[in-house]
Amino acid sequence: MAHNKRKFVIWLGVAALATGAMVGCKKKPQTPPAEPNNAVKQQQTLPPASNPTPTLSSIIARRRGWGTAYTNWYGKQSPDFTVTDIDGKQHRLSEYRGKNVILNFWATWCGPCRIEIPHLIELRKTISEDKLTMLAISYIDLRNSAETIKKFVAANPIINYTVTATDMESMPEPYNYIDAIPCSFFIDPQGRIKLATEGVIGLQDMKAIIAAEQ
Repeated sequence: MAHNKRKFVIWLGVAALATGAMVGCKKKPQTPPAEPNNAVKQQQTLPPASNPTPTLSSIIARRRGWGTAYTNWYGKQSPDFTVTDIDGKQHRLSEYRGKNVILNFWATWCGPCRIEIPHLIELRKTISEDKLTMLAISYIDLRNSAETIKKFVAANPIINYTVTATDMESMPEPYNYIDAIPCSFFIDPQGRIKLATEGVIGLQDMKAIIAAEQ
């Protein structure tokens, strides 16, 4: 396990050098993310100490390396859907009502998505499954087959959250037209879309968004 972890960290550093100028796999540029090798440690703590429960607007104002997306869906009920993880288990979004949910859209070929993985791993370690569901949804395409996704996770066994291989056309709007990754949707315990982000988002920002007031 330790050997696999070292290989994964070294490989992430190489990916970071190759993609350091990229925030996401998308057409329009954004501000580059923090240096990936130290991203988890260097992320600025949000919010200020005087305001332990941040608002979404304050988090967005202080963001680094990511932007907001699909703003017309904020506050709306997320459409329900079912995805199958790489072990063959089905996950229906509505089954996780009462918990916070992160839907993380990514691909094995996306360098910024790989840079984001350590943050997701740490998030899973810090918030228990009874409070937060994490679904990493990877769309199947020519470069990202179900077998490729499964092999990627097998080669990086420190990944500790649910990974799925999904046909994009089977997903409801807005999830069926995502054109920039990594992209994350934060869904509150009532099943409403709280925020959607594009670009590499760090651990502290993820935690702040989950805790934030509307």
